[in-house]
Amino acid sequence: MKIVNAEFIKSVFDEEDWPRDGRPEVAFLGRSNVGKSSLINSLLGVRGLARTSSTPGRTQSLNFFLINNRFRFVDLPGYGYARVPKIIRSSWGDLVTNYLAKRNSLVLSIQIVDSRHEPTTLDLQLNEWLAAHAKPRVVVATKSDKLSNNELRKSIERARRALDAEQVITYSATTGKGREEVWRAIEEKLSG
Repeated sequence: MKIVNAEFIKSVFDEEDWPRDGRPEVAFLGRSNVGKSSLINSLLGVRGLARTSSTPGRTQSLNFFLINNRFRFVDLPGYGYARVPKIIRSSWGDLVTNYLAKRNSLVLSIQIVDSRHEPTTLDLQLNEWLAAHAKPRVVVATKSDKLSNNELRKSIERARRALDAEQVITYSATTGKGREEVWRAIEEKLSG
């Protein structure tokens, strides 16, 4: 897909502030520091649009980005970071759950896992929740450039089995490997 323009719209901490124009949305979900913001920046070819941080738990809101004046990417808070106070983790959970359950304009959830690690219990729980609520999703394994081909093949097979996924797209924000496959999955949902 050719990106003509991509812009940050707003950070949302409350359902009342969700954009209401009905544009289709693609949500990016995964544990803290799995590379959600880096994946968004790499897909869009825009450095620094979605803020990245080496500090886990930095994203604390739903961050909306308008792409080509046609659809939105939504960067969701990462899950599983222990150093964030429990009350804040709980409010993030409510915010994310409400978004995923209620958002009619959500056409695709991109579940992101780190190719260097096996899917966590929280990854499995998210996967089960998405399946139970019939939410379309694609699994993307980031940081694929950090593994040898053999290690990557084994890692992807483990993730595919654990998450009951037909396909796991390997992605490297550094090299752009996997970019076309992710865009193909997004375009399929936007056009259907």
